[in-house]
Amino acid sequence: MIQSSAHVSVCSPQMNSISLVCLLLCTRVSSFRFEELTQYVASHEEEFIETLRQWVAVESDSSDVMKRSDLHRMMDMTADKLRLIGGSVEMLDVGTQALPNGSSIALPKVVTARFGGDPSKRTVCVYGHVDVQPAKKEDGWATDPYELTDIDGNLYGRGASDNKAPVLAWIHTVEVYKALNIDLPVNVKFIIEGMEETGSNGLDDMIVAQKDSFFSDVDYIIISDCVWLSKRPALTYGTRGNCYFFAEVEGPKKDLHSGLYGGTVIEPMTDLIGILDKLISPSGKILIPGIREAVAHLSDEEWKMYQDIEFDLESFKNDIGLSELMYSNKVDLLAHRWRHPTVSIHGIEGAFSSPGTKTVIPAKVIAKFSIRQVPNMDPAVVEKQVTDYLHSVFAKRKSPNKLNITMVIGAKPWLADPKHPLYEAGKAAVKRVFAVEPDLIREGGTIPIAKTFQDVTGKNIIMLPIGGFDDGLHSQNEKISRYNYIEGTKLFIAYLHEVSQIKKY
Repeated sequence: MIQSSAHVSVCSPQMNSISLVCLLLCTRVSSFRFEELTQYVASHEEEFIETLRQWVAVESDSSDVMKRSDLHRMMDMTADKLRLIGGSVEMLDVGTQALPNGSSIALPKVVTARFGGDPSKRTVCVYGHVDVQPAKKEDGWATDPYELTDIDGNLYGRGASDNKAPVLAWIHTVEVYKALNIDLPVNVKFIIEGMEETGSNGLDDMIVAQKDSFFSDVDYIIISDCVWLSKRPALTYGTRGNCYFFAEVEGPKKDLHSGLYGGTVIEPMTDLIGILDKLISPSGKILIPGIREAVAHLSDEEWKMYQDIEFDLESFKNDIGLSELMYSNKVDLLAHRWRHPTVSIHGIEGAFSSPGTKTVIPAKVIAKFSIRQVPNMDPAVVEKQVTDYLHSVFAKRKSPNKLNITMVIGAKPWLADPKHPLYEAGKAAVKRVFAVEPDLIREGGTIPIAKTFQDVTGKNIIMLPIGGFDDGLHSQNEKISRYNYIEGTKLFIAYLHEVSQIKKY
């Protein structure tokens, strides 16, 4: 990235054509008033935290249709904030959501905003979401999840890190430029949704519809819906996809008393446990034919990249409360967390899991399990592999019960080139703000919209996190630290400048 100190001294005062170009370049580079911008952030820290407090107070739980009015209010608040700082804002209708009772309910509108339209500048699009996972104090929270609480520099509240603070940090970035009457170094667009936590209902179709309009002049897409791996800042260049399955075994026409019928029928639960046992070995080896064979080989270059990442196995182990992990060295653990598929069994419906000593034989049971996808895996192929394999396993049991396999999610993985100028800009911004080299990491989880953006728009994407590794996303006592929120805003300010330095062809 171009640094101002490296160019100012070469400019000649003579106003010939060469020196004029040089002067213009020097003016452009030296115009980045980083200290002034970041001082404004520091002096408005409490104001920025108060805005986050107001946003966290809204129970924008997208999974609960009874809170849909709160979610609509959250989208309105987001639009109002963007208008307040001078954005050209639109709220796009993305349709309705069908409910189990046959009725439907309006989906929250997607908020888009535009700042600047200079064709000589790069245009970035920032994606984020303002819906949250469910949270209740009785779930084990130490504080009210919808009342932002500052304890020892940590800001606790549902959605604080996922994803309200990062969204606000980006909005504050534009706000700071506007407040100081400094031109944005790039054109900035926002696309902010309210259904990410439940599958981004309606967003894929909206992106397709907006491909040749809203996205037509976008150069790069930035996602900050992720976190660092350690205390070192990180840039994320890949996520796993996810194939989510239901395996249903159906037997008798009704539930049975185990004392009266036990020993006389082949129980659906026994069949279900039997086929689940054939998905994965005790050592973690996936037993479904074809899954492991599709995984890309770990290159020497990638091995070296993982080796250099800051990650402490003991801290990781202690944080999750286990005495032993599946892998005993850093590279193996990170590789299996990020770039290898995994099978996870999530639960069983129809098993009468409520407290007490139930003695019922369930007539029908449904297992939920998922397989995280990695590059070179195709969800459609995986669906066939899983279905064929489990039916073959079930056939060997010679059971009179019926097995049905359904894939309900088929999200593809996303992978970017960490050598792309977007990532070089990220490195430069991290070094400017934090004075360290960032880790280049991948995420084990799934952010399906990244792959949609990539496939539909063809734009390059970077994931630029500011959340901490210990923020507890989706868990009790979710938080973001004051440090990450405020320094993250400074990082975004620096990043816009660094992106502006990428040559525009």
